[in-house]
Amino acid sequence: MSDLFEDQPDDSPRDAAPPHVPLAEALRPRSLAQVVGQQHLLGPGKPLRLAFESGKPHSMVLWGPPGTGKTTLARLMADAFNAEFIAISAVLAGVKDIRAAVDQARRAAVQGRATIVFVDEVHRFNKAQQDAFLPFVEQGLFTFVGATTENPSFEVIGALLSRAAVYVLSSLSAAELGELFDRAVQRAMPELSFDAQARERIVGLADGDARRLLNLLEILQTAAGGEGVHAIDGEFVQTALARNLRRFDKGGEAFYDQISALHKAVRGSSPDAALYWLVRMLDGGADPLYLGRRIVRMATEDIGLADPRALDLALAACATYERLGTPEGELALAEAVLYAACAAKSNAVYVAYNAARAFVAEDESRPVPVHLRNAPTRLMQELGYGREYRYAHDEPEGYAAGEDYFPEGMPKVKWYQPTDRGLEARIAEKLAHLRSLDAEARNARRRGSADAEGTEND
Repeated sequence: MSDLFEDQPDDSPRDAAPPHVPLAEALRPRSLAQVVGQQHLLGPGKPLRLAFESGKPHSMVLWGPPGTGKTTLARLMADAFNAEFIAISAVLAGVKDIRAAVDQARRAAVQGRATIVFVDEVHRFNKAQQDAFLPFVEQGLFTFVGATTENPSFEVIGALLSRAAVYVLSSLSAAELGELFDRAVQRAMPELSFDAQARERIVGLADGDARRLLNLLEILQTAAGGEGVHAIDGEFVQTALARNLRRFDKGGEAFYDQISALHKAVRGSSPDAALYWLVRMLDGGADPLYLGRRIVRMATEDIGLADPRALDLALAACATYERLGTPEGELALAEAVLYAACAAKSNAVYVAYNAARAFVAEDESRPVPVHLRNAPTRLMQELGYGREYRYAHDEPEGYAAGEDYFPEGMPKVKWYQPTDRGLEARIAEKLAHLRSLDAEARNARRRGSADAEGTEND
C-alpha cells in the first residue's frame, strides 16, 4: 500500500484555475492609501493615521456598521507593525480558541515578533470570555483589536474597554461607494459597462456597506455572464438583484436609533420625517406590530389629553394590521403615525403619572378617608363608612365643590398641569373653573364657622 504522502502523479492540467476569491477579498486594500472612507480617522493628523505612523500599536475597539473596513484596518495594522495576525470570530470561537491564540502569541514573542489578536463581533463574547483577554493585554503579550457593530459601552466589559481606545467608523457615503464601484469595475469587470442609473441603484442598495457593494457587483457579473449581457442598465440591476432590504439589525443599535428617530419626529410634529422612519423600519424588516405598540406609546406619552383621538387611532391601527397583515395593514400604521405627528402635543399626563408614581413610592400607606369608604354591610354603616360622602351628581354643576378626595394629612399636590394646546386647553379652563368653585365653598365654610362661633360667644 503506497504512503499517502508519497509523490503521486499529477494528472490535473497545469493551467487549472485557482479557487475563486470573493471580490471583497480580492480588492481588500493593501495600504492605508487604498482605504476608501473613514477620513475622520485616517486623514493627515487624524487619530488612526497617527497610530499607524507612531510605530507603536495599541489595543483598540473599532465600532461601526458592517462593511466599513474594521477587518481591513486590523490587517493593515499587522502589516504596518510586522506583527503576527491572529483572527478570532466571536460567533464561532470559545475560550479554547483564546488559549490557542495566546500560545501562538507566545511563540511569536520568542521569535521577537509582536502579535495582534483581532476579535470580530467581540460583543458576541460573554463576560468570562472577554475577561480571558485581560491578563495578556496587561502583560503586553499581544495587542487586542476588537470589532463590533454594537455600542461598546454596553457590549464590552469595562475592564477591557478601559485598556483600549475606541474608534468610531462611519458608513460610506454615496461618493465613497461610487469611488469603490469605479475601482471594482475597472480592475475586476473590464468586460462590463454600467450606465448611470445602474451605478446609482447599486450604490443605493449597498446602503453605506462596502462589502455589500462588492457582493452585489459579483452577483451582477455572474448574472450578466449567464445571459451574455455586457451593458448593464438600471432595469437589469433591478431584475437581477430583486428586492434587497436595507441593512437592519432588529436587535442592534441601528434598530433603537431608528425607533428613537421615529419617536422624536412624531414628538417634533414632523409628519414627513415620521413617515420616512416608519417606512425605513418596515423596509428593514421591523415587526409592524412592534411599531404599532410604539405609536400607542407616543399617543399617551407625547399627545395625551391634548388629542385623545390619537390613542384611539393608534389602537385601531394595531387591530387593523392584525386583521389585514402585510402590506395592506401597514397603511393603517402610516395613518396613525401621520395623525400622531400632526396632533396637538402634551406630555402633561406623562409628567403627572411619573410624579405621582415617585410620590407613592416614597410615601407612607395613608388610609382611605372614612367618608370615601364603601359601606356594603351594616357594621360598616355603623362605623360611619361613607356617611358624609357627597354624591356629585346631586350637586350644582354635577360637582361637589370643596370636597377633598385625598387621605387626611396629605400634602397639597398639583401633578396634572394641562397645557394650552388642543383639548387640554379646554380641560385647563374647566379645572380652573372648578378650582374657583372649591375656593368659594371653602370661603363659605369659613364664614359659616365664624358665624357659628360668634353666636356661641353671644
